[in-house]
Amino acid sequence: MYDVSDRYLRALPYPHTSVTQVDAYFGGELTARDIPISDGGVTVDRGSKARRSLSLTVPDLSLVPWDATDPLAVYGQRLVVRRGIKFADGVEWVPLGIFRINEPSADLYEGPITLTGVTEEATISDDLFMAPVSTAGYPGAVDAITMLIRRTIPDAVIINQTSDSRNPSVATVSWDAGTDPWDAVVQVATAMRAEIYADALGSFVIRDLPDPLTSPVVWEIADGEGGTLIDMGRQMSRTAVYNAVVVSGENSASDAPPVSGVAYDNDPSSPTRWGGPFGRVPKIVTSSLVYTQGDCNSLAAYMLGDLTAPNVETSISSVPNAALEAGDCIRTGAKGRRQLHIAQSFTVPLAPTGDFPITLRGGKDDVDV
Repeated sequence: MYDVSDRYLRALPYPHTSVTQVDAYFGGELTARDIPISDGGVTVDRGSKARRSLSLTVPDLSLVPWDATDPLAVYGQRLVVRRGIKFADGVEWVPLGIFRINEPSADLYEGPITLTGVTEEATISDDLFMAPVSTAGYPGAVDAITMLIRRTIPDAVIINQTSDSRNPSVATVSWDAGTDPWDAVVQVATAMRAEIYADALGSFVIRDLPDPLTSPVVWEIADGEGGTLIDMGRQMSRTAVYNAVVVSGENSASDAPPVSGVAYDNDPSSPTRWGGPFGRVPKIVTSSLVYTQGDCNSLAAYMLGDLTAPNVETSISSVPNAALEAGDCIRTGAKGRRQLHIAQSFTVPLAPTGDFPITLRGGKDDVDV
């Protein structure tokens, strides 16, 4: 979660004034400040290629883009979005993202202007390799990720937030011309047992896969006096739930034979245990970045925890908390039951009022409460 004050969090359950600001930049220069908006939202989703996406409605028809340098055109323009709480002594702002503008459109007589945007993962993805690219000469996974990102965004900030700030050695791998560079970045992050995304400030963050039993709780959504819970629904699904992970590694550059590792959900108390009533549902992962038996075993075991997380999608409507990040651990309290969840996706409204739907995954009873 973005670092906000205790005052900010204490204000959420009670009546307060929310404000939003959208500024446009082109070539690093501010071109329009505090663009008027009538509606919109920022969606943050662990399952999306670009972690953050923007939808925006602008009533001011003078901002309809006609020329390539206009603030809402699509030739490299960026929107910087933030939401805050207005206190007596000023506004505490929370960044929501830096978005490349996609597809602005408008009825030229009636309006409004509508547009969408995405964060910088899409910029990396668009810059396809025009010739083979290799990890040769880059000793660690973070070094390789930095190279892959900065070939497109030279001043990109890469932050390694893994628990031990690890930077394991990486196999020599080549990607062919035409390959999506962001896919390559994700492959390297996965091999180092992590995930990567662009955060609300535009930095690229490498982070451990979240676990509701070990990740720190950043926010509590509870019913009753002083709580932020408005409504809560619950849905179960088998989709994206696995009880075994098979990791296969083959790297011709290393002259090593193909290897593979398997991890099973063998917990006898687990509802998804291998061979139990849930059945056998393996996830197959192939990577040229893992080429030893130990690498395969470690990656399979590491991925298993995230993939066996029950896909009990607890959909919550809550008071908006713009500081959340997908992957944060949240404690919920409803119907007398306290559980720990991982925030899978949510949408922060940009209008002063609006729903704040959150999809949570992998509910675990909080035995410490």
